[in-house]
Amino acid sequence: MNFFSRPHYVSETTAFIDALKSKRPELEAAQRDGRALLWDKQIDAEVATNAAAARVEQQPYVYQTKPSLA
Repeated sequence: MNFFSRPHYVSETTAFIDALKSKRPELEAAQRDGRALLWDKQIDAEVATNAAAARVEQQPYVYQTKPSLA
């Protein structure tokens, strides 16, 4: 027998999520749709390359002003 095995234990969080999913079976599909809307995007490689090439390197200390050449 595994020392860490707890087959009869279900946490409150797991029980809540299981109950929520049983009450609202459409919830998981709605979550997938929301993820697809916000995160699962096709990235254009050319645009990403151009954005990386246009990036300006940040100064080591952001709030320090550059000395004027005048």
